[in-house]
Amino acid sequence: MKTFVRVLLAVEAAVLAVSALLWDSLDFRIYRLGGGVVTEGTRLYTEQLAAHWYTNTPVFALLCSPLAGIPLTAARVAWQAASLGALVWACASVLELAGRPVTRGTVAALVAAAALLEPMYHTFFQGQVNLFLLALVLADVRAVARGRTAGFGIGVAAAVKLTPGIFIVLLLAAGRVRAAAVAAGTFAAAVAGAWLVAPDASRTYWSGTFRDTSRVGVTYISNQSPFGALSRLLGGHPDRVQGWYPAVSVAVAVLGLAVAARWARRGDWLAAVSVTGTTGLLVSPISWAHHWVWVLPALVLLVRNGHRATAACAYALFVLCPLWWTPHDGTDREWGFHGVLTLAANCYLLAGLAFLAYAALRLRRRNRAPETTPLVGIGDAPTRREPVEVA
Repeated sequence: MKTFVRVLLAVEAAVLAVSALLWDSLDFRIYRLGGGVVTEGTRLYTEQLAAHWYTNTPVFALLCSPLAGIPLTAARVAWQAASLGALVWACASVLELAGRPVTRGTVAALVAAAALLEPMYHTFFQGQVNLFLLALVLADVRAVARGRTAGFGIGVAAAVKLTPGIFIVLLLAAGRVRAAAVAAGTFAAAVAGAWLVAPDASRTYWSGTFRDTSRVGVTYISNQSPFGALSRLLGGHPDRVQGWYPAVSVAVAVLGLAVAARWARRGDWLAAVSVTGTTGLLVSPISWAHHWVWVLPALVLLVRNGHRATAACAYALFVLCPLWWTPHDGTDREWGFHGVLTLAANCYLLAGLAFLAYAALRLRRRNRAPETTPLVGIGDAPTRREPVEVA
């Protein structure tokens, strides 16, 4: 098995290296271009970059501004290498939260398996920021689980892409007020700093651009949010959904955060972070397939809880990604309900809803949590937590 993992990792690293050198990742190109124009008035949001609208925050554009002065290929290689590092960090964090030994072998095995998941390799393909956000949030959650100061990572992640802000609400609901305050303060400071450096871009973004879904293809098959699915079911017309959809978002947010907070208060931060990440995907009107990197902690949670068959099925779903096998060419075959075809077209969404139901139903079971497993942190001596009652 160790040999297989080494070979698989070597192949994955080689593919990533070659693609980083040769493939012009669209989203990374837009990030880099955005970093180059963020201080040039409103250009960041009023002019298209590489024939696409820039949709991230001014904070993220400023963070990417150094990339504008580096040759594109060199910048992309550095970005992809850092993304791989973020994946390694995220895997180590998930293993610790699961109460599993964090060793080179366990991390390598999890990284090798995770890299085969479509949200992961799609993130690399596009040069997306998702793995950095995942690593930042998990670093904070791991610190909270250890009883240490936390909040900075979540605050930065929220300032970059807004949706991680849902973890601030989780911290509040779980009674971690100090960490929530640090996260909120970091977010506010980042936004204020960006406003000082790029006032015109910030004013344009926060005056309404941040909630303008018309700048992206809401009905595109990759959008696995309830908003995207409902828009496709109703003939590909988002305007038929927008009027009442906020009520759906609020209901999902309340349910998901209530479940996550209960798990957090019981000391199961792996369940809490998995449920919150999934809830964020279901609440956001745009949840592209590559945003679903939160499947990583969810899969590890299923394995930790002893549901290996379910985890294997979910893993296969997110590796094979059946949604791309369905019609997504803007024709009538994509709109409306077409039985199994439509279910496959919205498979990530259905998996997310099923996972929330699983996490909620498991709260009702009276048993001992698996948090009694020894926790081994990176560079730490093995420690052991007391059993936590989960019912």
